[in-house]
Amino acid sequence: MPANLTFDTLKKAVQSGEIDTVTVAFVDMQGRLMGKRFHAAHFIENPDETHCCNYLLATDFEMNTVQGYAAASWATGYGDYVMKPDLSTLRRVPWSPGTALCMCDLYDHKTHELVPHAPRSILRRQIARAAAMGFDPMMATELEFYLFEESFKTHFDTGYRSLVPTARHNVDYAITSTFPDEPVMRALRNGLYGAGIPVENSKGEANAGQHEINVKYSDALDTADMHVVVKGATKEIAYSYGQSATFLAKFAHGQAGSSSHVHQSLFQDGRNVFYDADAEYGMSALMRHYMAGQLQYARELTYFLAPYVNSYKRFVTGLFAPTKAIWSVDNRTAGFRVCGDGTKGVRVECRIGGSDLNPYLACAALLAAGLEGIEKKLELEPEFAGDAYAAQDVRQVPKTLGEAAEELNGSAMLRAAMGDEVVDHYVRAANWETEEFNRVVTDWELARGFERA
Repeated sequence: MPANLTFDTLKKAVQSGEIDTVTVAFVDMQGRLMGKRFHAAHFIENPDETHCCNYLLATDFEMNTVQGYAAASWATGYGDYVMKPDLSTLRRVPWSPGTALCMCDLYDHKTHELVPHAPRSILRRQIARAAAMGFDPMMATELEFYLFEESFKTHFDTGYRSLVPTARHNVDYAITSTFPDEPVMRALRNGLYGAGIPVENSKGEANAGQHEINVKYSDALDTADMHVVVKGATKEIAYSYGQSATFLAKFAHGQAGSSSHVHQSLFQDGRNVFYDADAEYGMSALMRHYMAGQLQYARELTYFLAPYVNSYKRFVTGLFAPTKAIWSVDNRTAGFRVCGDGTKGVRVECRIGGSDLNPYLACAALLAAGLEGIEKKLELEPEFAGDAYAAQDVRQVPKTLGEAAEELNGSAMLRAAMGDEVVDHYVRAANWETEEFNRVVTDWELARGFERA
């Protein structure tokens, strides 16, 4: 699904004075938009490429120059990547006056090939693999977040110690209770729609101040592009109303976490090949092989669904985040759920991912596992029925980032699908996150032991 600006319509909008700024951006390891804002007149004369420092794919959240990466280091001099605009992604940015956005792919300055560990490159590789098998991967992400009173600046200055959600109680599906947040949510829905993102709906989620926004099913690359725009828009629009939004998977131990469920199916010639009207639940043999692959490799790909120490705080019994990587039909306690059973919309929903995931990496890893299942014709294990939280002797979701990193490091499937250099790069990212966490004294340690130790 293309964005809502062609290069020709952009030219006309620039000439009329309607657009004066073009944001040219790629997505970093953390799923953030990074890049430059161009004067629109310059961009339409020079739309082919620009450059950025390669350290941008070798930093942590705080933009530290992390050592230990083969692709970028002080020893290699932190050279340039080429940012090549994908003009099919041009879209208006209604919440930022006079602005358009264009997504970029990253290329090596010397080889002129896609940077292999760039998130968009990783997803492109799996999409190409699917295409070679005759499939068009279709996906959607459900994205949850919390809205808070006060701005990011205020929270930073107060040490994030006075976080007050915009609601005071559970607002799941509540219409009246979410009405106070409608100025932000309405601006978000309308802004995204004006950016060419087909928003379906928003709703209150399972805790005070928590919301979910849903965007129409689309091809995998477009879904990932839209996901990162939705996150950026949510933060920017909330800020304009004096509020803030967080996509941290678990902002408080007593509150429900925020997820990003990933819905998936494969199409051929516009038809969902996961559907077989004569099969149980409408699940074709192809769908069963695909799900079998995801289940077999679920532990190995969990890092790409839960990439931070905090991500694993979300996996708590009874709060709708799965702790078991098993499958079931329309069962929200399982890690993988079959949705739309018996219909042409039958699909698999992976419920493991948190709102902090990088959508390109998550979609690529899930796709790699599913395609492996098809190639190997893996048999789908029996459906689980009942309360997955209470299940014994079944496949567990990794309990820590360190555990997930070990599984990723040892994954022959992902190394074959993505390349050793890609897996090694993200294993280093996972280990750095753990190293940083382990050296920091937490509030929990201080409160627990300051007096009593």
